[in-house]
Amino acid sequence: MRETRHPMVKAEYDRFWSKYCGFFDLSVEQFMTIQEALLLQQIPLVAGSRLGQRFFGQRTPASIDEFRQFIPLTTYSDYLPDLEESRGDSLPEKPYVWASTSGGSTSLKRVPYTLQFYNRTLDNLMAAFIVACSHKKGLSSIAERDHVLFNVAPKPYLSGILASGANERFNLEPVIPPDAHDDMDFKEKVAKGFEVSLATGVDILIAMNSVLVKMGKDFNQHSGNTKLSRHLLKPGAAYRLGKAWLRSKLEGRSLLPKDLWPVKAVIGWGIDTKIYRELVHQYWGQYPYEFHACTEAGIVAMQSWNKKDLTFIPYSNFFEFIPESEWLESKRNVFYQPRTILLSEVEPGQRYELVITGLYGMPFVRYRLGHLIRITSLADEEAQVYLPQMVFESRADDLIDIAGFTRISEKAVAQAIANAGFNGTEWSIRKEIKQGKPALHLYIELNSNNTGQEVAAVLDRRLKEIDSFYCDLSSMMDIHPLEATLLRPGTFSDYYQIKRKAGAELPERQPPRMNAPDAVIQEIVRLSTARKVNI
Repeated sequence: MRETRHPMVKAEYDRFWSKYCGFFDLSVEQFMTIQEALLLQQIPLVAGSRLGQRFFGQRTPASIDEFRQFIPLTTYSDYLPDLEESRGDSLPEKPYVWASTSGGSTSLKRVPYTLQFYNRTLDNLMAAFIVACSHKKGLSSIAERDHVLFNVAPKPYLSGILASGANERFNLEPVIPPDAHDDMDFKEKVAKGFEVSLATGVDILIAMNSVLVKMGKDFNQHSGNTKLSRHLLKPGAAYRLGKAWLRSKLEGRSLLPKDLWPVKAVIGWGIDTKIYRELVHQYWGQYPYEFHACTEAGIVAMQSWNKKDLTFIPYSNFFEFIPESEWLESKRNVFYQPRTILLSEVEPGQRYELVITGLYGMPFVRYRLGHLIRITSLADEEAQVYLPQMVFESRADDLIDIAGFTRISEKAVAQAIANAGFNGTEWSIRKEIKQGKPALHLYIELNSNNTGQEVAAVLDRRLKEIDSFYCDLSSMMDIHPLEATLLRPGTFSDYYQIKRKAGAELPERQPPRMNAPDAVIQEIVRLSTARKVNI
């Protein structure tokens, strides 16, 4: 029998809700007051460090205006070799933990977290858990000892660090303790999670949205067999299995994960969140709750209880925004210093590159994250949140420019592939020059009788529906850039396993979706044309 669980949030102005989710009630003026106060505490911390003196020199800004006027924008290379060599003695504050992240291609970034920033990031994660289980302001179904199934990268990646921290600090029960599956591969982790959760149940599921779809798809295919594998049929699981089978049979379909695990919330992230939203709901019975995070900045923004656009969190980073026109000028002229604006100055419908200054002794000062975000509105009237709302558009360095007419993003390509009915496929796209003309060359796993030319024609139409500027390429410039090479299903998996056996770091095991280098493309084409690799 399931043990009694006590709700953590009992009313709109419950202290637990106010502590973690109170920022949703802020006005823009209150948001900026918090931002400025925290930044003024951060400036002397950074200015007093050896690393900070590289940017501040002998002058410590006395105001926010001076800070923005005299301190240059920075990128990760400005923090080397201090971060690369884990030089804690040169930083504003001693690191509590070091996190790793992909550097955008195959390089890795090392990011120090101070104890206070780490704790604040866990606070933000708890806010996401609370709101993910909410359907209106101040009312959450999250309860003590709820079972959480993490399917995230291992430590030292941020998702693994936060999963481990949540296990230590939150009064929630992991289905599998995060540290116990750090050495497991993705398939092993999914299988083990399914096996254990048959006995424990799952209340909250957290993973990238593409992973959630992959988990649901694999489970659906598996459940079409005449019987479940032996490791699923363990004592204590019979009642759950029987109830799930009955539900699926009454609805005239195969068994789905939502039949076995009627979860309270699914927490997901990734550039393809909106694309996979319906599929996640189909498999798991809940629409994914989204937050936006990265290793250098922690959790930056999150959805409210209506699961629409995202609200910035004021406590972890000071935010600035580079308007798209300024960002484009800085792409054309590497010596150009783009101007920034503040959250109180953003406009709906406009795109901006996000700039952060980390708080609580973090090292990053006016740091260009390389994230392009779009402000969708200045408030969410439905949720009664009166702060600007945003969505993540793409990584600024992953856009593919074609003839100056359009800049194709990963999000647009993923949407076109989904609209064409090719959900759950693996792919990589890049710009190539063919006979002096720009080409968008898509390499995609597809079990299809169609030719690459036919697939390219379908996807070309879908891209035109999504991107009017892409449409102008053919109508105005007579440029038809899209080509497709069909890869054998399993090619990307073979590539992953080969890289894993070679000891490659996690980001290096998967071909980049955007602008993969020649060596990577040559290898996946070779694997596709070779016989199935015996891993």
